[in-house]
Amino acid sequence: MARTRAAKASAAASFGPVVQIEAGVLDVGYVDAGPTDGPAVVLLHGWPYDIHSYAEVTPRLAEAGHRVIVPYVRGYGTTRFLSRTTARNGEQAALALDTLSLMDALGIENAIIAGFDWGARSAGIVAALWPERVRGLVSVSGYLIGSQRTGEVPLAPSAEQQWWYQYYFATERGRAGYEQYRREFAKLIWQTASPMWNFDDATFDRTAASFDNPDHVAIVIHNYRWRLGLADGEPEYLELEHRLAQGPPISVPTITLEGDANGAPHPEPHDYAAKFSGPYTHRTIDGGIGHNLPQEAPEAFADAVRELEAEARDR
Repeated sequence: MARTRAAKASAAASFGPVVQIEAGVLDVGYVDAGPTDGPAVVLLHGWPYDIHSYAEVTPRLAEAGHRVIVPYVRGYGTTRFLSRTTARNGEQAALALDTLSLMDALGIENAIIAGFDWGARSAGIVAALWPERVRGLVSVSGYLIGSQRTGEVPLAPSAEQQWWYQYYFATERGRAGYEQYRREFAKLIWQTASPMWNFDDATFDRTAASFDNPDHVAIVIHNYRWRLGLADGEPEYLELEHRLAQGPPISVPTITLEGDANGAPHPEPHDYAAKFSGPYTHRTIDGGIGHNLPQEAPEAFADAVRELEAEARDR
């Protein structure tokens, strides 16, 4: 197993220290909680959020005997690129492979992988293409694997309006605006994506610190421009992207979750149910739960992970 080292400053003191490990092209900052010999769970965050989305999920799973790994995605927190010459690439294949590289570096053969937003997409990709590495999948908003071709298809005006920031980011003004106002931007997204979540300033500020990462803006802008076909990916990921563009089914045991007050663009459960060819359950979580489901409804999220682990033991 690769050696890890403590980060100088832990922004995640509330649920475990941040440690660092070299994995693939990154020096990854992550929380490692629970018994090291417990069944592994990898929890993946999205934009504009960070590892603190799992601050209450992590202790619940650790107390149940899981080893819980919560990494900062590339461009967030203490995660850094090992080389200044590596492309700051936010395309879906690159982000998914970061998860596999981290599991390899930590000597984790397989895990339950769970996520929301970007994290749900990465988790779904790993489950679809490398099912032997995934004992179970928890995915908020279901099947989010996409392609540039999909991004070319126009939507109804009301749906397009929800993606306003994607088109803003397509412009140089949008890149400069996000660079200058990244915290204000993120807070607006939190408010619109979770309109009934009454988060306080301390909760937001704890996460917003991760946006100070020197690669954050480049990764976010590339991610959204790539989706619209306005930015190239890297040749090494081309074959993977061709496979993902086919919409591969997910065969691993899966629980999809959706909040009843998710204000972010998201598919309806009936639109993606057929993409899950293995044991599958969907749950809508009531109570005004928005887009950041693990932070807004940590018990429901942890329950889904624990249920999949119990089923994995029984198989």
